[in-house]
Amino acid sequence: MMSDYGLSGIECVNISQNVTIVPRLDYSNDLLCQIIGILKKKKGQIKKSNHILFAEFDIDDKVCQNALDVEKTVAFSVEILSQIQKRTDMISGITSIPKILPSAIPMIRTISAQLYDIIPECSQKLSEISVHLGSIVLDSATLTKARFDFSLSNEESAILLDKVKLMVDSKIDKQYPNLDFLKA
Repeated sequence: MMSDYGLSGIECVNISQNVTIVPRLDYSNDLLCQIIGILKKKKGQIKKSNHILFAEFDIDDKVCQNALDVEKTVAFSVEILSQIQKRTDMISGITSIPKILPSAIPMIRTISAQLYDIIPECSQKLSEISVHLGSIVLDSATLTKARFDFSLSNEESAILLDKVKLMVDSKIDKQYPNLDFLKA
């Protein structure tokens, strides 16, 4: 009997939930690292391909725009996911999870949606990560009695997404200064 050890039923549930959070968080982090690796490799390939493509002078504007959009999307994805990875590295205990992870989930879902047509396997893995992180956030909130303001989390993620988009757009624009005709 559990009561013989001085543990209530609630304490046992909390202990078992706490024990299951760490492996799920580790798995999610490992999967995130794999995805970032895949995207960095793809980003290099796309950049190389685009430099060759943009060296041609008789290519269609629409082809250029599509190639540039794919490069921006992949570069944006790498940057956002790297930011999320830095955040997850800051998790020092169960009490820090409800403070750090909630805003990461909408960002991951945004990246997943953007990659759906470009790199479907990464999109699918990101969807899996968002589910894992969502359950980790809920379990940690249950254990720590934390409360969420989802509108604040969404606002935080929107601000970071906008900042990174501006940064990536600027980098790509500097990388291809001769493609001003696409901006018009």
